[in-house]
Amino acid sequence: MTNPSPHRWRKRALLTLGILILLVGAVVLAFVLSPRPGALTVRWVFDRDAVKVTEALEKHAPDGVDSIKDQQYRADDDDAYLDVYFPAATTTALPTVIWTHGGAWISGSKSNYAPYYELLASRGYTVVSLDYSLGPEHNYPTAVRQLNDAHAYVVANAERLHVDPTKIVLAGDSAGAQLTSQLAALITDPAYADRVGVNPSLRPDQLRGVVLNCGIYDVGNMVGGPGIIGWGVDRSLWAYTGVRDFMSTEAADQMSTLNYVTDRFTPVYVSGGNADPLTDSQSKPLADKLTGLGVGVDTLFYPADHVPALGHEYQFDLDNADGLTALDRTVQFLDAHTR
Repeated sequence: MTNPSPHRWRKRALLTLGILILLVGAVVLAFVLSPRPGALTVRWVFDRDAVKVTEALEKHAPDGVDSIKDQQYRADDDDAYLDVYFPAATTTALPTVIWTHGGAWISGSKSNYAPYYELLASRGYTVVSLDYSLGPEHNYPTAVRQLNDAHAYVVANAERLHVDPTKIVLAGDSAGAQLTSQLAALITDPAYADRVGVNPSLRPDQLRGVVLNCGIYDVGNMVGGPGIIGWGVDRSLWAYTGVRDFMSTEAADQMSTLNYVTDRFTPVYVSGGNADPLTDSQSKPLADKLTGLGVGVDTLFYPADHVPALGHEYQFDLDNADGLTALDRTVQFLDAHTR
């Protein structure tokens, strides 16, 4: 049996190299022309981390909490489901926290961090966790309209879900905090609601407060960051808005609730970790703006040299004393505005 000639080996090597170049080029082109590959990469990372955090929370799950799960709040919408948690044997309507999960608008689930919602419920609250449509499969303002419909469903089914419709607090984390702040701005400012084109399902007198953890309130101050984080932000916003040059869109403007909050905004609790870049660029400016408007603001921030350094979504780490403090401060805020 003869060995292939050097010429034949060279030909095979060049052919293999050509195929690899074509494959790499196709992948690069896909990332350049569409937000989908980048968004799905970010989604995989976020979903993996959410599973780990939820598993870590399981050891803190309380006894004595019941639930009603997988309630479809919007007919013929496979993304529109919610879960409800409440103290076992509850027979009366309770002050209610409606929680919108984070995930950069392109990932996440109502079941993420479920033990945390159970802990809030164990303190005497009904807690509603919402699903909504994600980018790139769906674009802004789909999620805003869905969440508004979820609020209507919660009120319409208040008795069955153990909800006091006169004592509602909206809450969210990360992108869910952005969405929560946006819904609260819609509820408290008719001019902004008209601009977005949404008729709020909740009245201002039903909304007792807002809980905002590690959120985004000024889109323009998020983009153009360095490294992989900046790349991920850009891909997420491209996927959510559906436009590569998303800063030129009405979506990016409307999402920046820092520019739309008024003195009619509801009392708010705002928190972020000292190692989370969103704290200085997003959470603190919003808290300062609302304080200047005369809105009641309760903040939980940490010195820059705080140890341990508290990153994004630190409030879900209940193995850390600071996470437990954040939970207690959240409950104190809820009690102060609903009891």
